[in-house]
Amino acid sequence: MSAKMVRLHRVGKQYSETRYALRDVSFDLERGEFAYVTGINGAGKTTLLKLLFAMERASSGSIVVNSRDISDISRSRIPQYRREVGFVFQDFKLLPDLNVFDNVALPLEVRKMTQGEIEHRVRGVLSLVGLEDRRKDFPLTLSGGEQQRVAIARSIVGKPALLLGDEPTGNLDNRTAREIMALFREIHTMGTTVLIATHDENLMDEFPSRVIELEHGVMIADRQQGWT
Repeated sequence: MSAKMVRLHRVGKQYSETRYALRDVSFDLERGEFAYVTGINGAGKTTLLKLLFAMERASSGSIVVNSRDISDISRSRIPQYRREVGFVFQDFKLLPDLNVFDNVALPLEVRKMTQGEIEHRVRGVLSLVGLEDRRKDFPLTLSGGEQQRVAIARSIVGKPALLLGDEPTGNLDNRTAREIMALFREIHTMGTTVLIATHDENLMDEFPSRVIELEHGVMIADRQQGWT
């Protein structure tokens, strides 16, 4: 099996004749790697993650994730593909009418897992994110940081090979943002490949790793810093 978790080759995304979100982007992510994609608003960070999650389709180039070419993946195959990829959104995207347990369990129920397996997995990830005691509570009773922890639990309960985060600390205060980044780092140490879009230089300094920088859709830097 390939050592590459992600391979992008000359990827472009064009919305109109004059509007490009990405131009000629190429990079690889190794299995088990942790990396940031950064750049100012409009740089193409979110578009890049959407392509990796098959929310949008590239206009040019090729994208291979976990040995699967998703460049022209059919709609019918996207749900199966997304079992391999977790996505954490900036605005959490929790369902307010479901309690914490049921929000996290949702991806497993879609897969028609047994109730016993669902219970085991959900309790495990809620324990990992420190919220097992809040499993019966509803999202709107939680703080922003707690909601993001629930969102992370939901994204990893299916044991994805790749975890994507789109500005996952953008709506959080500094202390909570650091706690969430520490949680991503812990998930990474368990073997998950992690790619986080952020423009928070302080967090990248505090939790240093590889940084892929975009500007107006073009990759302008790819630099490596080790964990301190």
